[in-house]
Amino acid sequence: MENLSMFDLSGRVALVTGGSKGLGKAMARGFALAGADVVISSRNQQELENALSQILEGTKQRGITVVTDLARRSDALALARTSLEKMGRVDILVNNAGTNIPSSIDQVRDEDWDRVLELNLSACMVLTRALVPQMKERRWGRVIHISSVLGLGSKAARNAYSATKSALIGLARASALDLGPYGITVNCIAPGPFLTDLPLRILSQEEKETFAKQTALGRWGDPGELVGPALLLASNAGSYITGSTLLVDGGTLARTL
Repeated sequence: MENLSMFDLSGRVALVTGGSKGLGKAMARGFALAGADVVISSRNQQELENALSQILEGTKQRGITVVTDLARRSDALALARTSLEKMGRVDILVNNAGTNIPSSIDQVRDEDWDRVLELNLSACMVLTRALVPQMKERRWGRVIHISSVLGLGSKAARNAYSATKSALIGLARASALDLGPYGITVNCIAPGPFLTDLPLRILSQEEKETFAKQTALGRWGDPGELVGPALLLASNAGSYITGSTLLVDGGTLARTL
């Protein structure tokens, strides 16, 4: 059992964007249970407060909430600054916040394209850029971008979304080379169909059933099933994994037809 200490996050601070619900909340809870203090951000203060109490329940960890609209670059910078001021450090950055505004390529609106790119991609760069210097000083850090199975494959009308999720994979590869000498790993997790607010909001019942059938397991994932992969990449257990993309999709991409 002593080998499980490699998953221990005691003394670490984890920042999870989009941490008030779904995958972000599940990962933040997993980190807290592993011993990390947590920072969660989203646009809704009440949702953040409710989520934080559930994330920290039964633990002795500290946590703070920061209301942030990551579609605004100034908010992303403020989130990084506030996290460092209030927590003293950030060891683990999980860039989870994202959005999807489906549109066929000939119907994409400039304002939608710009928002998806800023939130799904540019904010990840901004937060990483802002938080990496203090990780480099300690020669330890973990950056995890939440990509998507739609960054490796796609479906109709997911132009901006797929573009950003593919770009995160490239960003992780390049950053891993920049930061490897400082003991910092950078990876992506590419989730498949997980039952969270985003797919529930934009998919029809028929589409939900179709997604389930496309997996090897014949079902959607539960957010708690992303905690193990996140904990692997956030801890010493994953210390030799960097520049990689961990596919957590229930076997969706295994299908060719």
